[in-house]
Amino acid sequence: MKKRCEWCRNTFDQYVKYHDEEWGVPVHDEKTHFEFLVLESSQAGLSWATVLKKREGYRKAFAAFEVNTVAAYDQKMIENLIRNPSIIRNRLKIEASIHNAKEFVEIQKEFGSFDKYVWRFVNGQPIINHWKSMEEVPVTTQASDNLSKDLKQRGFKFVGSTIIYAHMQATGMVNDHTIDCFRHKELATD
Repeated sequence: MKKRCEWCRNTFDQYVKYHDEEWGVPVHDEKTHFEFLVLESSQAGLSWATVLKKREGYRKAFAAFEVNTVAAYDQKMIENLIRNPSIIRNRLKIEASIHNAKEFVEIQKEFGSFDKYVWRFVNGQPIINHWKSMEEVPVTTQASDNLSKDLKQRGFKFVGSTIIYAHMQATGMVNDHTIDCFRHKELATD
């Protein structure tokens, strides 16, 4: 039996699949970066399990995370999203996601891609940590503080350091699988 990070043990299949196939895998795809920004900011105050269960709803509601399409969402679309039970119906989070889409596009224009922009905060390489337990894993780091601060200065919303660190973990900018997890070694050698 495969040994996994303790946060995904004894949970539902979708959660385990996310841990085994996505969490900590370096992302260089614009849609995926935008997807995780939306999902992580939607998580604020909630569990990742709650967000993960609504992921397909988000994909439909947010045009498969086509950032230019989402950036063009108007007030009518915001009202539709607030009534959509397949996503988290929090007006501030929904408005922030649409606002952040516009800022995301601006970063793409400035840097050529969001990917080029974001990976600069870890010198273009994943940070490989060697935690023995999840209790050791921080909720923020200097890199997440710096990225959060820069995003906020650019006008992004719901991008505090904790949310950004979760984004960094999800997109493989940081490998925070514990050393006893089978994915730690796999991702440390990729």
